[in-house]
Amino acid sequence: QVRPAGPVMGSLGRCLARSLRGQPGLSLTPGPRCYGSAPPELQEKTLVLVKPDAVQRRLVGNVIQRFERRGFKLVAMKLLQADQGLLDKHYQQLRQKPFYPALLAYMTSGPLVAMVWEGYNVVRSTRAMVGDTDSAMAAAGTIRGDFSMHVSRNVVHASDSVETARREIGFWFQRDELVAWESGDQDYTYGP
Repeated sequence: QVRPAGPVMGSLGRCLARSLRGQPGLSLTPGPRCYGSAPPELQEKTLVLVKPDAVQRRLVGNVIQRFERRGFKLVAMKLLQADQGLLDKHYQQLRQKPFYPALLAYMTSGPLVAMVWEGYNVVRSTRAMVGDTDSAMAAAGTIRGDFSMHVSRNVVHASDSVETARREIGFWFQRDELVAWESGDQDYTYGP
């Protein structure tokens, strides 16, 4: 049995040890199940939109970097100009609000970046990373706390529950646009 040396190796070391256990010869490439520390059945997916103001301000890389540093996996990403039909589906619970026309104008004012991130407890972790919708209330260190200038220009959208994430991912991505990292994708229904 091969054991990684020292505590520096952490989860990668444990992952390597699992992939080497019982294998003839040596392999330093962990298998696909070694990504992160949670088993595939505990992985979640969430939708993150980098809104037009953040794209215009060139903050896309900053947003991506925070998710990568957290250890989440990017499974889909695209730059697009959202149309009213897509936004009407995405924001269906807000369509009767008095601010909806302004929200629609803002979200169609320029390109945005839609992403799907995967990882253990990714929905709740993402909401914590994003921060309060109102930039005045968002804590320093959160995406909105660091980059948002106003509640109507709050840099990103993030799904607020696993169920919402499944629905929203289906609005923004077709199934064949998602990178299949694990066989655990079968419980997700994507597409309109």
